[in-house]
Amino acid sequence: MPRGRTPWSAARIALDHPSEPQSIAAWIARYLENQRVLGITLHSWDRMRGDLMRFQAWSAERLLATPQELTVPILERYQRYLFYYRKANSEPLSAASQVRELARLKHWCRWLVRQRCLASNPAADLELPRASQRSLPQVLSCEEVETILAQPDTQTPIGMRDRAVLEVLYSTGIRRMELANLNVFDVQWSRGTLFVRQGKGRKDRVVPIGERALAWVKTYLDTVRPELVANPNEKALFLTKEGERMKLDTLSLLVRRTLRQTGIEKAGACHLFRHAAATFMLENGADIRYIQAMLGHTKLDTTQLYTHVSIEKLRAIHAATHPGAKLARKPE
Repeated sequence: MPRGRTPWSAARIALDHPSEPQSIAAWIARYLENQRVLGITLHSWDRMRGDLMRFQAWSAERLLATPQELTVPILERYQRYLFYYRKANSEPLSAASQVRELARLKHWCRWLVRQRCLASNPAADLELPRASQRSLPQVLSCEEVETILAQPDTQTPIGMRDRAVLEVLYSTGIRRMELANLNVFDVQWSRGTLFVRQGKGRKDRVVPIGERALAWVKTYLDTVRPELVANPNEKALFLTKEGERMKLDTLSLLVRRTLRQTGIEKAGACHLFRHAAATFMLENGADIRYIQAMLGHTKLDTTQLYTHVSIEKLRAIHAATHPGAKLARKPE
């Protein structure tokens, strides 16, 4: 390996420019191209590429040249490697991440069999780890949300844009990617809705947006966006200082910076508003199936996570019905 080159950068170069047509890197590159042809989203493709790049780097370090050298014991060694792997912040990979990477590896091996590169699938009997139960998200209180929303300096163009971004996240509960993909004409003013294009799973949907959020978006469109736009053909609703569509990392940094300004120490960024919107609606009587439709969840099980988070209504019912909930009256 050339001096100064990391296994990760070497794996990236190998995938982009495989030197041997029958190498592991070359077959991973063909698989990635096949997935793009089949219509996988760019976000999912990037994650897939990262997962397989890790395997490519691990294989290269152990001088594994071709897929034919892969065996069950070797793949089990890689599974142990993922278990003991530590990220830059010294944290391990989550069980869900390990399952995702191993499932991707199994799918790649199945594809190799279909391509007649392998006679049999060495990953067929690889047992996936049990993913731990999803932890409950941290939820902002109404007071905390209002404090966060009041942080941007709306006397400045960027502050006005940031306030509009935060208001839309809170009002609609849409994902970070969905907000970044919003176009100007996706705001349906007369109906009070947003048209969400190509959400998770490449599905479109329409979600309601509140009057307050619409008012901030209108002010942004009237006073700020004309100053930011560089290309008159740009359709993106929210723009950077350079007049480009806002990127996902930019949105996360915006929310984290605003959280630091308030002193609120809760993990997360854009998804905090999604959790807050769903939890507050549930506590105020919204049917969980309406929340499911608004959030764009395919399965109701995902939305039911919020029934565990929403404690206020349960606490009120407990106080009203449990015999031991109230302090007993002292005798006179």
